Amino acid sequence: MSPLITLLLLSGYFAILMGIAYLTGRGGSTATFYVGKRTAPWPAIAFGMVGVSLSGVSFISVPGLVLRGQFHYMQMVLGYIVGYYAIAYILLPIYYRLRIPSIYSYLKERFGSWSHKTGALLFFISRLTVAALRLMLVAHVLQTFIFSAWGIPFWVTVAVTIGLIWLYTHRGGMQTVIWTDVFQTSVMLISLIITIILISQQLHSPSLEILRRVADSGYASWFEFSDWKSPYHFVKQFLAGVFIPIAMTGLDQDMMQKNLGCRTLRDAQRNMVAYGYAFTPINLLLLGLGVLLILYSQQVALPLPAKPDDLYTGVVTAGLLPPMVGLLFTLGIIAAAYSSADSALTALTTSFTLDILGVKEPALRGTTDQNTQPSNASALSRVRGKLQPTRIVHLALSVALLGTILLFSLLGEGSVISTLFTAVGYTYGPLLGLYTLGIFTRKRPREQLVPIICLLAPILCYTGQWYIALRTGYHMGYELLLVNGALTFAGLWLSAIGRKYAQ
Repeated sequence: MSPLITLLLLSGYFAILMGIAYLTGRGGSTATFYVGKRTAPWPAIAFGMVGVSLSGVSFISVPGLVLRGQFHYMQMVLGYIVGYYAIAYILLPIYYRLRIPSIYSYLKERFGSWSHKTGALLFFISRLTVAALRLMLVAHVLQTFIFSAWGIPFWVTVAVTIGLIWLYTHRGGMQTVIWTDVFQTSVMLISLIITIILISQQLHSPSLEILRRVADSGYASWFEFSDWKSPYHFVKQFLAGVFIPIAMTGLDQDMMQKNLGCRTLRDAQRNMVAYGYAFTPINLLLLGLGVLLILYSQQVALPLPAKPDDLYTGVVTAGLLPPMVGLLFTLGIIAAAYSSADSALTALTTSFTLDILGVKEPALRGTTDQNTQPSNASALSRVRGKLQPTRIVHLALSVALLGTILLFSLLGEGSVISTLFTAVGYTYGPLLGLYTLGIFTRKRPREQLVPIICLLAPILCYTGQWYIALRTGYHMGYELLLVNGALTFAGLWLSAIGRKYAQ
């Protein structure tokens, strides 16, 4: 596949993104940047969120999971459905009642400023880590297929990747992201489906026959009930599947900021439930693609990779498939990664500006343009002036993301999706404990102890899982999130002893 042809195709792709950004970013204001004016239809938000959650990590890593875990990942996907119902009917009513663009303002209302700042910092660390891991993958793909042929260094590829995101989001913010995500999710799904069809043709199997070959491959087992020590045991996977979306979506400014762009709470709940169900067929397609890649590798005597993440990339770069497959692979991962990264950068900007820097945005408490749009030129000037801190933070975080990706590219080993979920366990666990205490009890922890407890819980988790593995051979998997959240909850509960209940 010619690097020049690939570059021309991607240039056209980004031209479309810039066109969407121009149309959606006109007359930019705080309402536009933070919550998309709260006028977006929920089906568009739900569809775009699919691409955000899957990201380039899932596009590359999930097909490779079948090498070690067969279809056991689907046990977690089934748990997702329960988790998204919990978000829709427990968390969303709270966020809509507050009528604010940052979900961590709930912690300030419920506990106080220390909890508010702690929650925002936990999100900042978490989302910066996750966004860097996801963008690192797409930068490596661009480097492999385009820039390495011209001798361009990797750091330049990363800088270009992030610069393009900044370019089409810096004015329209979430209003732009909602609609670019719709476009990018469409590109990703079309690329995935056509790739499956093309590889099936290479295997000389019609549709029904290819389903039988996948089922008989030895890689299509869903459930593991026998080995408690296995990280793929059903109970571990399903419970992790319930709580991972609660933490990564329900307690995540990035994902909830899109839901706050819906017109009403009811629309936001429909969006969340529909979005949850969409994961089952899409992940089945990704895992099925993984089996097809293995079958094709066996057919052409291509060695299977040692790292799961290298399965998809390795088959494509071997040069044995039609060039169209490589082109679709590149488009798919670009679309998946960018749909995740653009919203992450916008959400990081929102949370850092409002929660950490403390910039006040009272106009956002309204629900429509009538409540947020100024009525005269002077008011318009004031609103645009208030956007300046936001845009400075937006640019600064783009640079921070660049540095984080370059660091991870030096340290990264193993499966990126496993690394991502491990990072989530350490950073989102304390958020899970904080929100659980706030929603389901009337306890009020001692505010000054909240940051200490939220720091100690991950440290205890890390040392505890190391000791347990050493003594018993039990290796903690994605249940790390639950343990971390439980330790945080327990610490907060103990710190609240002797204090008056919240009203």
